[in-house]
Amino acid sequence: MTLSFFDQFMSPSFLGIPLMALALTLPWTLYPSPSSRWLNNRLITLQGWFINRFTQQLLLPLNQPGHKWAPLLASLMIFLITLNILGLLPYTFTPTTQLSLNLGLATPLWLATVIIGLRNQPTHALGHLLPEGTPAPLIPVLIIIETISLLIRPLALGVRLTANLTAGHLLIQLIATAAFVLLPLMPTVAILTAIVLMLLTLLEIAVAMIQAYVFVLLLTLYLQENV
Repeated sequence: MTLSFFDQFMSPSFLGIPLMALALTLPWTLYPSPSSRWLNNRLITLQGWFINRFTQQLLLPLNQPGHKWAPLLASLMIFLITLNILGLLPYTFTPTTQLSLNLGLATPLWLATVIIGLRNQPTHALGHLLPEGTPAPLIPVLIIIETISLLIRPLALGVRLTANLTAGHLLIQLIATAAFVLLPLMPTVAILTAIVLMLLTLLEIAVAMIQAYVFVLLLTLYLQENV
């Protein structure tokens, strides 16, 4: 029983062919394509309003050179939100519960921000490794600590997203299993457990959106340090 709880995190396959690529491309088919008409339908209008509002909030901590990243960061945010929410549906797979995928998203983007900082302003980028006014005996130690903290940033991004989504899915499955087992034994307790499950599902929907926003927000802050 304990091992079966983790079966939901196994990468799906059909006839030995991994379906991870299919799970990653499916969200893009759910969004309506832009229209060339002057008046769009309500769904496209709502989609455009949401993207504009999110982009405005995302660009607040960024200066003018960082605004070039707006399409990439907005697309990443919508992509992660869709993957996280679709993973809450029954009989579905959540690709963002795989640490390898999250590291694959976090590492190139983090590395791009570091390379931009080293190329545009190398003195300022390297200055983050040594705080101003540091005593001379502590300089080697602080440089090592700051370098390690810089290198573990993509790992922290990937682990944060993976751990939060995995914990939520496991908790939902545990409570759902408890409600199913208690139904013939204690119906009243089972109904209360089902109510808790509904509330937890709503909470997990919020967590799925918040974690995607936090992922992109941290990338924005890393970018701000280097542009």
